[in-house]
Amino acid sequence: MPLLRDGTIAEDDWTTPADGAPLPDGPVLVDLGTWRAHRDALSSRSAPVGIRLKADDDPEELADHLGSIDLIALEFPAFTDGRAYSAARVLRERLGYTGELRAVGNVLRDQFVFMHRCGFDSLEVEDEGAVEAWRQAIGEISGTYQPAVREVKAVRG
Repeated sequence: MPLLRDGTIAEDDWTTPADGAPLPDGPVLVDLGTWRAHRDALSSRSAPVGIRLKADDDPEELADHLGSIDLIALEFPAFTDGRAYSAARVLRERLGYTGELRAVGNVLRDQFVFMHRCGFDSLEVEDEGAVEAWRQAIGEISGTYQPAVREVKAVRG
């Protein structure tokens, strides 16, 4: 699946190993259960480590370990499920996470601008035609009523 980063298709260097498979060399993306079971081994790797959180996983569980996590992928199981937006804001605003945040799963063009405002850096998208959709989405909303991770100026009433 193509990866959209900063409005362009980007190379995805991350590998997600199959359950029980040995960890490959290079950047590895594991689920929260694997990270819990192998936290010490993963933390001592010289290669980058990322964690994929399901919508019902608590991002605050990672609070004491964020300095050793290079990527957090937040899952959107359905376009109507907004829990990953909340998780992104918790990670960025409350916990101060500065690594890459990636939206995965049911990522729709209509939600690009909101994902960007909540602090997502990259998005797994259905097709490469999403580049133009990204450019249009980011330019569609010129004023907002609430502050966001990336834009702190809001329209005042």
